[in-house]
Amino acid sequence: MAYSIIRMLGVATFATLAVASPLAAQERPDPYAAPYMESMTWTEIRDAIAGGKKVAIIPTGGTEQNGPHMVMGKHNYIVTFAAGLLAQRLGNALIAPTLQYVPEGDYNRPGFGDKPGVISLLEPAYEQVLDAAVRSLKVHGFTDIILIGDSGPNQRGMSNIAKALNAEWTGSGVRVHALTDYYEQGRILIRDYLNKTYGWSEQVVGSHAGTSDTSQLLYVFAQGIRTDKLAPNGGSPDAGVQGDPTKASAAIGKIAIDFKVNSALSQFRNGTSAK
Repeated sequence: MAYSIIRMLGVATFATLAVASPLAAQERPDPYAAPYMESMTWTEIRDAIAGGKKVAIIPTGGTEQNGPHMVMGKHNYIVTFAAGLLAQRLGNALIAPTLQYVPEGDYNRPGFGDKPGVISLLEPAYEQVLDAAVRSLKVHGFTDIILIGDSGPNQRGMSNIAKALNAEWTGSGVRVHALTDYYEQGRILIRDYLNKTYGWSEQVVGSHAGTSDTSQLLYVFAQGIRTDKLAPNGGSPDAGVQGDPTKASAAIGKIAIDFKVNSALSQFRNGTSAK
């Protein structure tokens, strides 16, 4: 799944972003190499586990509309990149493929098809996919399996699976961590930062495809933004945008992603994820 994202990004994209970004090139996650498992052979993964890399990260993204200015895979690009940063900071983690199909609303409801391209994986299928992925990684020898989700509807299923499997695996030495602070705390921190720094209200920043979301994709994958389509609230009441993406910048995007990754790291180290 994440391999499709990697192919879309391309080497040139990452090289360009590395030069333009405040981070040095070697500090940016490279999805063509370890610790992204899709870019490793099975023997490389085996040896990495034997060498102590026993934490696995499962990123969950989504395929949803993000207004006229932003591509459907926004969450997938962002969470794949963020998982790379989290793995760097942990130092002993590998990254599983990003789950691109997550709960995005009921496709049976009237109006679901008004914005084509949205794909929704309803419960219990979403949790079943997570359950299967986590169980697979446990068999291979990972002792800590982390779930992070870049969208609100992802969080409940992550927590449910972590609680259920931790109860089932009591005493096994394997723990599942639903790091919901990545999303929940991360979005609070960036909204507070933008309010204190620029005086922008929550309505201006927005909750979907607005300043924060657009900034993050600008930082990770600028080609995913149609700059000629940027407009407050998407330019119309039915555009599918909440907030003002015209205020977005790659610099804000870096800060927002750092907030998310640091929140996840803190939750993991403090042991406050779903039990």
